[in-house]
Amino acid sequence: MSEKNRLEQFREQREIQNEKVMDLDHLGIKRFFNMDTNTYRDGALPTQTKELLGLVASAVLRCNDCIDYHLEQCAKTDSTKAEIVDALNVALIVGGSIVIPHLRHAAETLDFLEEEGILKTN
Repeated sequence: MSEKNRLEQFREQREIQNEKVMDLDHLGIKRFFNMDTNTYRDGALPTQTKELLGLVASAVLRCNDCIDYHLEQCAKTDSTKAEIVDALNVALIVGGSIVIPHLRHAAETLDFLEEEGILKTN
């Protein structure tokens, strides 16, 4: 049995932690999570664009967990690797050199998504 990579571990831990948060049974927390989910649905902007925006914001805010989440969502909404890398370039320009470690993190996550066959390369 092979060891789980960082992205697989993140997914499992996120699911466990989200269950713990929901078990707190707090109306405000549940409403925030619902608002977050609904924000990324198709509207004036399609979900794919919103996920790319979420990725840029996550990189500028330097949240690796958020970067992983949005990279996976970008792949699931059919963003290509080239589109994702272009969005990450925007994050680098907006956020500056402090984003570079998170860009490295994102590059490794993109490799994981490609290995899984989730990410379109063209």
